[in-house]
Amino acid sequence: MVGISYGAALGLALGYLLGSIPFGLILTRLAGAGDLRTIGSGNIGATNVLRTGRKGLAAATLVLDALKATFAVVLAAWAFGPEAALAAAAGAILGHLYPVWLRFRGGKGVATFLGGLIGIAWPAAIAFALVWLAVVAVTRYSSAAALAATAVSPLVALAIGLGEAALVFWTLAALVWFKHSANIGRLLTGSEPKIGRG
Repeated sequence: MVGISYGAALGLALGYLLGSIPFGLILTRLAGAGDLRTIGSGNIGATNVLRTGRKGLAAATLVLDALKATFAVVLAAWAFGPEAALAAAAGAILGHLYPVWLRFRGGKGVATFLGGLIGIAWPAAIAFALVWLAVVAVTRYSSAAALAATAVSPLVALAIGLGEAALVFWTLAALVWFKHSANIGRLLTGSEPKIGRG
């Protein structure tokens, strides 16, 4: 059969709706920290929330941005069947990157990417975390760690026999890299801020 199945389409839609919830923006507003889009990089993710000086809010944003993808996978699999799970993971990441509520100006998708891996291929999620930690320990660049982790983790999915998931997550990784274009430019020129600085 050609094209996306009905269940997968529903999973994609569900994932997109959940993924597009801007937890960083919501939490900072509730905490009285103002509009996150006017702070730092203007990004809605946990790294920019950290620039408000609210470490607890940043941690909460990180966890919620990850878990919204994991929840989307679990809910889609339960409601629409196993084939909807991977579509839901993709939808959640796309929703975070391009939320309709924010005129498609979303975050960079790193935490949500990890949350999708947790739901689809937990060994790949572990690899993601280990690569991220290792690169941060060596370079202190959060962006470099994210780029490396999103590139390497689909290899683990492929190694454990999840070829379709690996292909989908590599495609999503390309989008995450695209959203990091400015970071890549700064990494190449040596002007990217390190963790704990700037």
